[in-house]
Amino acid sequence: MKKTLMASLVALTLSGCASSQLDQPFSLTIAHINDTHAHFDASDVRLTFADNAVYTQAGGSARLLSYANQLSEQAKDQQHAFLFLHAGDAWQGTGYFKQHQGAMSADVLSRMHLDAMTLGEREFSLDNARLASFIEQVNFPVLAANLDTRQEPALSEQENLQPYVLYRFKGNKKQQVASVKEAGKYPVVAVFGLINQDLASQGANLGHLRVSDEISRAQSTVNALKEQGVNYIVALTHLGLEKDRELAQSVNGIDVIVGGHADALLGDFSDIGGTKNEPYAQSFTNPNGRGRTCVVQSGQRGQAMGKVTVTFTYDGRVSQCQGNNTLLVDSRFYRDASHNEQQRLNDAQLEQVNQHIAHSSKVAIVEEDKSLQQYIAKQYRPSLLQAYGKTIGMVPNTLNHATQPVDGKSSQVAPLVAASQWYWANTPAVQSVTGRQVDFALVSAGTPQQNIEVGVLKTGQINMGLLPSTEALSLVSLSGRQVAGVILEAINSAIAKGADGSQFPYVAGLRYEFNETSPGRGYVNNLEYQQQGQWTRLKPNQQYQVALSGFHSQDTLFDAQQVLTDRLDLAYVNGKLAAFPVARLTKNAHGKIAPDYINQPLNCQDAQVSCEAAAVAFTEYVQQVHPTLTPVTETGISLNRL
Repeated sequence: MKKTLMASLVALTLSGCASSQLDQPFSLTIAHINDTHAHFDASDVRLTFADNAVYTQAGGSARLLSYANQLSEQAKDQQHAFLFLHAGDAWQGTGYFKQHQGAMSADVLSRMHLDAMTLGEREFSLDNARLASFIEQVNFPVLAANLDTRQEPALSEQENLQPYVLYRFKGNKKQQVASVKEAGKYPVVAVFGLINQDLASQGANLGHLRVSDEISRAQSTVNALKEQGVNYIVALTHLGLEKDRELAQSVNGIDVIVGGHADALLGDFSDIGGTKNEPYAQSFTNPNGRGRTCVVQSGQRGQAMGKVTVTFTYDGRVSQCQGNNTLLVDSRFYRDASHNEQQRLNDAQLEQVNQHIAHSSKVAIVEEDKSLQQYIAKQYRPSLLQAYGKTIGMVPNTLNHATQPVDGKSSQVAPLVAASQWYWANTPAVQSVTGRQVDFALVSAGTPQQNIEVGVLKTGQINMGLLPSTEALSLVSLSGRQVAGVILEAINSAIAKGADGSQFPYVAGLRYEFNETSPGRGYVNNLEYQQQGQWTRLKPNQQYQVALSGFHSQDTLFDAQQVLTDRLDLAYVNGKLAAFPVARLTKNAHGKIAPDYINQPLNCQDAQVSCEAAAVAFTEYVQQVHPTLTPVTETGISLNRL
């Protein structure tokens, strides 16, 4: 009896030396957001209750902060540990970012009391000096375990960019610690970051940064944390849902993956007029067959927040993982998208809406945090409203942008962008500069940067949010065979395993069928263009004039233009449209493709030059053709997947 007791005490002592975190069950609540894309203000949304449409606003930084504070208080009452995490892509997407770049993001996110953030591809859209400034200014750790900064001067000495962070919990009270030893007897949660190893192919400006394989780096990081005695491990990633699932099934020891890069808001929102997407919290078995990893993501544009509560067994394994995404809405509702006070719901109608919301776990009325709302309104909003300018159209229902037209999630935005470029290139004003009749337009899914929200549409929302790119819109002659090659290469790139879909080709004045023959591969069929109102098959050797946006790094286009091309890049110089003729394309030692101009090179960074022809095209298209902006009736795409 004494020997058994002594052995038990020795085992318990040894266990305590390794880690004291196993003394009692542990529960962790995580509030999380991702892909907020500089949506600091609330955005307009359309909801449906009992087949009746109503309009209100959702999200925004002040509302997210208010809800995060509510969840923190709930966790405190339940004696749960609590973390508030951002899974990347805080940059780009609104006029706020175009005006202030990373500075406003650093300011506002720091006021939201985040515990950690990882980096998405949008954080690499400027240059490493400005990314370094953002990381230095925020008051929370920025995490990226698979990012090697040693050869990048702008980031090599940045102390706030870390592989992981450790938080000690005394009940609900947390404190950042340097080691498990510093935590004493209290539980420690590690959060480590992972960024996409394919950032370079997504157009990220990496400089001398190097990104390593996500899976191998994740496993080595987990192993190192386990050796320190950490038993609760969260991966904060910006890889996309498919890669998160692969990570969960390929790495031992991750308890929760909080991800980003999501197009859809996970969960079933069909009862409020949304879509039924995949379940929010899914659990996957690790390769050792013993551990399990819970995977969650929230949506985009800061309209919703995810909340997951993870309960652990005595030996540190996940026993329960539960939660959901919640759309955070204002208390004011209207009968139409104008949000005119005359269209505001009366008391009886409002009561019905409130009853529906009270019985739904997917939507909540949340008032904005007054302090943050007032700060944004005073410090930043006046200059943005001035820059947004005049109203050019009305959007009756939000037009959603998704990269690939599969599973009923085709982009409603990219076909409109393609239609605008086809229309604009053939207007007399543009033809007087180019001297060309354009047969059709090709636009990559990565060209539009966001949805087009319900409500009024203003000029600045186009050039500062939807189409902020500084890449020129091009006109180029391609043979029918080359057009087919461009489309095929783009689709194969977009549907490859782990791809973000940004290369997917949307069209106007053209239609095609793609048939997948094996996973991620296939062929293009029935390639036709609209000739004098009739659909006509493209001839392999005939030349066609194409408006092109977003494919300039493609091998097929490089092969077609490296010797001789008639390409024109369109930009505005001192407010006047100008064409910049290209002689050929060249490729540097790093594989980057660039045009050699015949005369004056096009420099989109020049203060007198504007490369926003795509935004101008869309603006004029809305004003002159489509002032009530609704989806095109036919996208021209038939995609047959296995």
